[in-house]
Amino acid sequence: MANYRISFQLYSARNFPPIDGVLEGLAAIGYDAVEPFGGNYLDDPKGFRAKAEALGLAIPTAHVPVQLLDEDRAKAIDMAKTLGLETVVLPHVGGDARPKDAAGWAAFGKRMAEHARHLSGAGLKLAWHNHDFEYKPLADGSRPIDHILAGDGMLFEPDVAWIARGGADIATEVQKYATRVAAFHIKDTAPEGVTVDDGWTDVGAGIIDWNKLWPTIAATGATILVMENDNPSDWRSFAANSYKYVAGLTGRG
Repeated sequence: MANYRISFQLYSARNFPPIDGVLEGLAAIGYDAVEPFGGNYLDDPKGFRAKAEALGLAIPTAHVPVQLLDEDRAKAIDMAKTLGLETVVLPHVGGDARPKDAAGWAAFGKRMAEHARHLSGAGLKLAWHNHDFEYKPLADGSRPIDHILAGDGMLFEPDVAWIARGGADIATEVQKYATRVAAFHIKDTAPEGVTVDDGWTDVGAGIIDWNKLWPTIAATGATILVMENDNPSDWRSFAANSYKYVAGLTGRG
């Protein structure tokens, strides 16, 4: 049986400071790790790592802004090493920085692959975390996700609920890049029309058939499972309920 690490994307608790209390709560629930976003660590990566590790929480992955990697790759690498990361995860690209057509996405993908090559030389991996827009066909029929992951060095952090919201089949998309999965965002979405918590919900309480999907997840060999809810009204309840459900899927529960 795989030795899964159950992690928590701290963006899910951004509205519930202080971070110290969140980390203590996650450790008490039983989490192995956390996945911070820029707001958690950019000012003091060394201090953030010390807080997490004091509670027995590892930091194998973190969401790092694309802009930081583009503007100062050496700084991004140093910060990743200070945090103790295995994989740098790029979480989003938006606004004017988001390509508008296939040529733009192809160029973006080549740039990310170049970053991946440099990070590999520093002993780090680079992965992309999706939303729904990556699955919307472009004018030529191609999709942003396929341009982003075109480079050999680019890995993938599938956010399964965003794949579903993008209108794609989760199992098919995971299988397509099965050998490239660095970690999963284990995330559930409520039925269409539900607006509470922006339609996100506890893992196991939504519309995703986890029992059916689990063999596909397990077959990738990825062992980092990151819980996320983009806007929970109660982060602690979400964290506890989701941990219990996923622990059961992994055989831990």
